[in-house]
Amino acid sequence: MDLYEYQAKDLFAAHGVPVLPGDVADTPEKARAIAEELGSTVVIKAQVKTGGRGKAGGVKLADNADDAQVKAEGILGLDIKGHITRKVLVTVASDIAEEYYFSFLLDRANRTFLAMASAEGGMDIEQLAVERPEALAKIPVNAIEGVDLAKAQEIVAAAKIPAVVADQAADVIVKLWEAFVGEDATLVEVNPLVRDPQDKIIALDGKVTLDENAGFRHPAHADLVDQEAEDPLEAAAKAKDLNYVKLDGEVGIIGNGAGLVMSTLDVVAYAGEKHKGVKPANFLDIGGGASAEVMANGLHIILNDPAVKSVFVNVFGGITACDAVANGIVAALEILGDEATKPLVVRLDGNNVEEGRRILAEANHPLVTVVDTMDNAADKAAELAAAGV
Repeated sequence: MDLYEYQAKDLFAAHGVPVLPGDVADTPEKARAIAEELGSTVVIKAQVKTGGRGKAGGVKLADNADDAQVKAEGILGLDIKGHITRKVLVTVASDIAEEYYFSFLLDRANRTFLAMASAEGGMDIEQLAVERPEALAKIPVNAIEGVDLAKAQEIVAAAKIPAVVADQAADVIVKLWEAFVGEDATLVEVNPLVRDPQDKIIALDGKVTLDENAGFRHPAHADLVDQEAEDPLEAAAKAKDLNYVKLDGEVGIIGNGAGLVMSTLDVVAYAGEKHKGVKPANFLDIGGGASAEVMANGLHIILNDPAVKSVFVNVFGGITACDAVANGIVAALEILGDEATKPLVVRLDGNNVEEGRRILAEANHPLVTVVDTMDNAADKAAELAAAGV
């Protein structure tokens, strides 16, 4: 789960990371009230989960409370790369002497954590990494040893952050590590981490991604979900404990196992190239259990996506045998009744596959087509979706 900037900075503050005072507003009048309370020049910042806010006009200085109201009115409702601004952060403006970059992230390729830091912050870090890779220090972090003051000082030295603020920067890095680990994050980024004219280090911006798989350890994280911006289908799937991600396509996908589902997306996308360019409509992994309830919940979510024109159920029977999956499909269609109106292509393989196919053949549901191979099933699903477009 990606956090808004104001949420990230609240999290930073809770772990002792220095941030500037401010508050979030969803109306121009509230922005005015916050600016009046802060009593100084403020910055009005669009709260959207994407970059490029400044270039899009989503970050503006306001000299006083009246100006803050006017600037907030111009930013609220602004479309920034497809993200509609519903809230703005009103925060104290800071003079900046220098801008640095810092982040902790999960390095999946090397199965460890990684610290990235640079004395050249404030710009797109991707651009810096390409144009001047030597300016971006990358320091692996042992997951067991973590980041103590000595490790933080190593990171500061590698980033070539000036000596006058090196101790402060190291202290902030230790606190950011505590936030990273303590909140079960996969990304903690500060760009820019600034040095002000008084040589104080401040996290002027913040980006945090939390690992939703660790949500059971952090009940308070549920309050960070933006219900208004959350996709309703993804919200409904989450409520049913389904691993679902909405995509921009026409073929609904149900599979058991993340690897199989990812492969299914690729196969459907390839097959769709010759059928009006149809694409996968979602990622949905039902895991190892294909009970009637689980299957019905999955189909209910997918069938309520108006973009879906066909559904591809791709299951490899292992611990859960194909006959159990077939019974789940039949029972799910009975549960859904008239709600089930779109064609289903089913491919079963693995444990007890013949019995599973027999069960589906005997049920003879008018919406179900059983296909033996994954490629042929993907082609059929794409064909049926194209016919409904």
